[in-house]
Amino acid sequence: MRRVEHVMGFPVSLRIDDADVPEETADAVEAGGAREATEAADAVFAWLREVDERFSPFKPGSEVSRHGRGELAPHELSEDLTEVLDLCERYRTATGGAFDARLPGRGFDPCAVVKGWSVQRAAQSLRAAGVRRFCLNAGGDVVVSGGPWRAGVRHPEQAGELCAVLDLSDNAVATSARYERGDHIIDGRTGRPAVGLLSMTVVAPTLTEADAVATAAFALGAEGVEWAAALPGCEVFAVDAAGGVLRTAGFPLHARS
Repeated sequence: MRRVEHVMGFPVSLRIDDADVPEETADAVEAGGAREATEAADAVFAWLREVDERFSPFKPGSEVSRHGRGELAPHELSEDLTEVLDLCERYRTATGGAFDARLPGRGFDPCAVVKGWSVQRAAQSLRAAGVRRFCLNAGGDVVVSGGPWRAGVRHPEQAGELCAVLDLSDNAVATSARYERGDHIIDGRTGRPAVGLLSMTVVAPTLTEADAVATAAFALGAEGVEWAAALPGCEVFAVDAAGGVLRTAGFPLHARS
């Protein structure tokens, strides 16, 4: 099955490919399997809509906005928000403040963590529902189960072109770049846009990590490539400001025949 919805400000697509059913039993399980897949997809998009309501810094009544204004005592924070806050602090500390959800002059904005974290949680719900092979794509950041799956990395300077094609299986990939939203990633150490890289793509075991590491590394600039590459389980493909490509040896490039 395939399904696409616009959630959290970007398109989210889900493809479920659990088709490896023995031929002699296919008819018997087809209706039940389709129903289960639909229910699993319903749960995914319901969760993402809930995240949008609770964690959007652009909605004044959201839990994130209320926390940012200091309206919630520590004991009033949900477990989910506490987890997000811990992730934000983890990457702020790891980057020496280059990655920071609390920039001067701006409200608290954990979107760089929330996106990957929430989509990874959705992927976990699919696995818990018994879905074995799927691809969940949230605005270009992807988590897959089963495989192989093939994904393209957009060229940072040539719209419509790819600079890399990946083979994925039971992992995730995320890219931070300047081509969609301009210089929107701020180096928290300087308060100025991060311009050392054109794009940073990270493959990791989970989208929680891939998305946060890609953004944090981009905020670090050129030094972020080495930082991200040194993290356990992370593989990196980066294009620097001069157009040079840097990648780790284990980055899962598709081998063209």
